[in-house]
Amino acid sequence: MASGHLSIDEFLTRLTSLFESCRVAAHGSVFLTQKRLSPPELPSGATDIPLPPSSPFPDLHPPHPLPVLIRATNGKWKEKKKEKIKISTVVQADDLEGFFLKYAEIWKAGMSGLKKRDRSGRKKGKAKKKGAGPGDGQKMKEETKMKEEKKG
Repeated sequence: MASGHLSIDEFLTRLTSLFESCRVAAHGSVFLTQKRLSPPELPSGATDIPLPPSSPFPDLHPPHPLPVLIRATNGKWKEKKKEKIKISTVVQADDLEGFFLKYAEIWKAGMSGLKKRDRSGRKKGKAKKKGAGPGDGQKMKEETKMKEEKKG
């Protein structure tokens, strides 16, 4: 996003409208991502800064809590790039709990319009594979040959 990150309230408002637009259109996806922001880069002349303890992962124990970047987009459309909406916000560690309460409510409301997938054909295929043990592959080949001979 060229203009920078949105405020938390504006992000949540736009996320609600993003979910609503997908629900009204009866198709589309909303992709949500979150990641911890890395600490700001140190100036090249900074030498009096304490080095992290000798551990294989010094970034697991930062000296102060790090903010979280939250992103949302309405899909990965290559042909409709102009219609693609990208929004993001940065949430400070102190505000995370309150943010995630509001975020979860919006997220759950956005899930209400989803349709359950039809997986009946997929389950039948898995059941056949599940029962197959060692040596069953040859048996399956013979059965298919017999079926083909009966048809022909």
